[in-house]
Amino acid sequence: MMDHPAVERAMRTGYPFSQSREMYGVDGLGNDVHTGDSILRLNDEFYRADDLFQETIEVLEQQGVTHEIAQ
Repeated sequence: MMDHPAVERAMRTGYPFSQSREMYGVDGLGNDVHTGDSILRLNDEFYRADDLFQETIEVLEQQGVTHEIAQ
């Protein structure tokens, strides 16, 4: 069973989704990224981690991606 992304984020971080977060930018796949989101950075590009499959994350890790929180 899949939960709504807001529920998954609350379960993972312990905090519910906050409407006061600021826009960080748009990732390489066209997804909106807000401050506090977990992102993966590879060279000059970043991706919102919540929008990626685990297999995709593993491949990016093999390519040297870094895990960050959008500030």
